[in-house]
Amino acid sequence: MRLSRSLSITSLTGLPLWEEDSLPVEDLLLFEIAWEVTNKVGGIYTVIQTKAKITVDEWGENYFMMGPYYEHNFKTQVEPCEPPTQAIKVAMDSLINNGCQVHFGRWLIEGSPYVILFDIGAAAWNLDRWKGDLWNASSIGLPYHDREANDSLIFGSLVAWFFKELTDQLQDKPNVVAHFHEWQAGTGLVLSRSRKIPLATIFTTHATLLGRYLCAGNADFYNNLEKFNIDQEAGERQIYHRYCLERAAVHCAHVFTTVSQITAVEANHMLHRQPDVVTPNGLNVRKFSAMHEFQNLHSTNKAKIQEFVRGHFYGHLDFNLDKTLFFFIAGRYEFSNKGADLFLESLSRLNYLLRVHKNDVTVVVFFIMPAKTNNFNVESLKGQAIRKQLWDTAQSVKEKFGKRLYEGLLRGEIPDMSKILDRDDFTIMKRAIYATQRHSFPPVTTHNMLDDSTDPILSNIRRIGLFNGRNDRVKIVFHPEFLSSTSPLLPMDYEEFVRGCHLGVFPSYYEPWGYTPGECTVMGIPSVTTNLSGFGCFMEEHISDPSAYGIYIVDRRFRSADESCNQLTQFMFSFCQQSRRQRIIQRNRTERLSDLLDWRYLGRFYMHARHLALSRSFPAKFKMDHLNFPLTQGFRYPPPSSVPPSPSASLHSTPHHSDEEDDEPYDEDEEVERDRQNIKAPFTLGAAPEGKKTQPGQNGN
Repeated sequence: MRLSRSLSITSLTGLPLWEEDSLPVEDLLLFEIAWEVTNKVGGIYTVIQTKAKITVDEWGENYFMMGPYYEHNFKTQVEPCEPPTQAIKVAMDSLINNGCQVHFGRWLIEGSPYVILFDIGAAAWNLDRWKGDLWNASSIGLPYHDREANDSLIFGSLVAWFFKELTDQLQDKPNVVAHFHEWQAGTGLVLSRSRKIPLATIFTTHATLLGRYLCAGNADFYNNLEKFNIDQEAGERQIYHRYCLERAAVHCAHVFTTVSQITAVEANHMLHRQPDVVTPNGLNVRKFSAMHEFQNLHSTNKAKIQEFVRGHFYGHLDFNLDKTLFFFIAGRYEFSNKGADLFLESLSRLNYLLRVHKNDVTVVVFFIMPAKTNNFNVESLKGQAIRKQLWDTAQSVKEKFGKRLYEGLLRGEIPDMSKILDRDDFTIMKRAIYATQRHSFPPVTTHNMLDDSTDPILSNIRRIGLFNGRNDRVKIVFHPEFLSSTSPLLPMDYEEFVRGCHLGVFPSYYEPWGYTPGECTVMGIPSVTTNLSGFGCFMEEHISDPSAYGIYIVDRRFRSADESCNQLTQFMFSFCQQSRRQRIIQRNRTERLSDLLDWRYLGRFYMHARHLALSRSFPAKFKMDHLNFPLTQGFRYPPPSSVPPSPSASLHSTPHHSDEEDDEPYDEDEEVERDRQNIKAPFTLGAAPEGKKTQPGQNGN
């Protein structure tokens, strides 16, 4: 099934932006409702947090976020203050006077948006009555044992109650736009529409409930979209009531949006509504004052990872760290959805290829996925302690050596190097060497796993036999918790860690968007994604040759699992064949794509959704004629015309060649300028003139 193309945008300096008539925000109030406002659970938190700055820039004091109240989050992330609008204060007081608790403040993130947080526990006494209201409004019943669904009903009921009080106060001036994210917030949308509250409503599904469940159960999802009996599948998984809430919210909203074209196809089959707008997820891209500062950050943080590797592989450090590449996969521990199964099988094949070709490159692969553990692995802690002890020993011997050498030179003598260190120094060094002896393989995991025998990653490592042996060119480190700069093992934040790696690998089977490869891109780190992820589809659409820019896209939609595995293996093997200079060039190109993911551009899709919602809910006041434009002319980054980043396209016949062989000319500024000239105008809001042919670098929707 071929995916339709979304609106195309550009990021290169000097090209015109997509311009759209701005809304009269002074006559409007915008509310964004999500379970993850101030409450970090998953990727939606990143969407809301990073988008806040550009939304505040547009809406100012008329933008508010709404979410559930958790005391710890409120105390650490929110600065309490008074509402700027009297109508909001009156609406809050009305709820408070009726026994509910509502909190207001500024969320301490970039942009400092206002937040309204509802205490779910304090309003739980209303649950039975609100279940009756939901049944009367939509004939959806909630089982008593599903706490998350019950909490979402309480939250939604409080949101709908608040909007009723607010709109009664405002009397249609200003008008209210309410944007709901995911099914947990969707209950408020359903209740608001059933009570005919005058709102312009938008509903965004970031991933359909049933789609996530089906893919986690290893269903052949994308080849059978038309064949699933939706009601039966939801009932068998005991989520029928949640599915009904999600579907009701989708059909009640004035505007329905998803985050990617692949999710739009899924939503059309799972929820029976074609999304009105696709709103790709963005990031706040921070540009550095120095053009190549991100390269320096890579070098600095790579050194930190090398220090960890020295300790973790003590006694088996028979590989050259200067020729060691760091790959990683990170995210929620969804073994098949995130593609960890495909990744492990590919690593086994990569290990075979590197050994057969006698390649001197070693690959250390990190799995950063939180799982149930009870503490750090003693062997891992011991390795870092031994590394530190060796460092201290070397420093003390170095100081003694330096002092004696200095004194000899002051006397005008060249010291006898065989006598400059005494017997005690050699004894200390020999003891340090003996301390590094190890009779077991370096551990595969850094923690003690609670379910070691049934853990999917460890079970597959046992199957493929990658135990960090001396002959293995691929080494594995499973770090089953999120990274922290306070960790005694790997003291790095996630951003520092990503910058220090060479390649992020995310071969997901089910990934509505995929922030992890996007984060790699804005940090200038190449990554692997798939054409079943929203990010992969977006990049495939906007870049003529994604792999030249460090975005490797595995085909998991139209190829068998074995073919996809071979393709991923080939991507990684080709990456291992690159010289250091080629990797630097590719990181430059990857970082150049970062503006493509900036909210300054992608935020315009949200603007379009708000325009559309207002025109549908208040047609007399908000016209949409100027936005009913036809299909747009798209564009693509052309392939770079200088040195190819992969040896597979070069004339070298050896598996790995030295940096000295790379004598092809390369000029970063010149290549950027050439790209800029080759790219055509990003938007043609009117139809293309008759008889005008599409340019080679362009693709129509």
